[in-house]
Amino acid sequence: MARTDSGAPSPIAALLKPHTKDLGGFEVQRLLPAIDAQMVGPFIFFDHFGPATFPPGEGVDVRPHPHIGLATVTYLLEGAMMHRDSLGSVQRIEPGDVNWMTAGVGIVHSERTAPEDRATGHRLHGLQTWVALPKAHEQDEPSFAHYASASLPTIALPGVTMRLIAGTAFGQRSPASTFSPMFYVAVDMEAGSAFDLHPEHEERGVYAIDGELLVAGEALITHHLAVLRSWTTVRIEARSRAALVLLGGSKLDGERLIWWNFVASSKELIDSASTRWRERSFPPVPDETEFIPLPEKPRAAGTLL
Repeated sequence: MARTDSGAPSPIAALLKPHTKDLGGFEVQRLLPAIDAQMVGPFIFFDHFGPATFPPGEGVDVRPHPHIGLATVTYLLEGAMMHRDSLGSVQRIEPGDVNWMTAGVGIVHSERTAPEDRATGHRLHGLQTWVALPKAHEQDEPSFAHYASASLPTIALPGVTMRLIAGTAFGQRSPASTFSPMFYVAVDMEAGSAFDLHPEHEERGVYAIDGELLVAGEALITHHLAVLRSWTTVRIEARSRAALVLLGGSKLDGERLIWWNFVASSKELIDSASTRWRERSFPPVPDETEFIPLPEKPRAAGTLL
């Protein structure tokens, strides 16, 4: 346990390091789930992808795959992607927008570079998180919602600009529909600026996208996630121009199993989803024909393949 110079416990309870994955010229920094923290509030999965530059003719092709028991939240910093799902949704997402897809009992989706972007070459940089659903909602019917950047609340402090992606923070509420108390905020800071993060939510994390940051007086390394101690006020300072996200919320109602693309409160729900996918009984994504088989490696409770 880290301590301050005064001997008191540090407001930073854990520091999560990224696991870097190369998805074929497409680098992903994965922070959650981690050994030191399976979740921060309801956030059970956190990927920071890019920035990646694609030459003409190349792009991202995340083939159709299933989810249960979670909501995927996609937020772009650069570039654009096309979302398609088994509900028939077709939605382009651009920087500052939010795609919120609730899987519930089951949904299938793909994410690809649009033909016009693929033809000219493009850059892509963004975040994708999974929000685990409370037990009362993990078997809800699936849904999809898109929120344009102009619809999201902004918070302005001296030298600091924030966009509230989801939940409640700093006296504002995002229009995104959520299932438990949470917050998710994108922050841009000018060099020398600072603000206090007050304990509005039980569990909180600070992720450094870029720039030199201090969290409670401690340097936060780029692409690391600081998990904060509950009910503390924490000072965040920028030594240079910086970008970060704040996230968290109330502790979820119990631990979750996570395997492949499935999140659930029980082994039975994951086994049922696996059988449905193997038997191809999930609804298809219109105009998509590719099929990703289940991983061959046996399911291990509480792990992500």
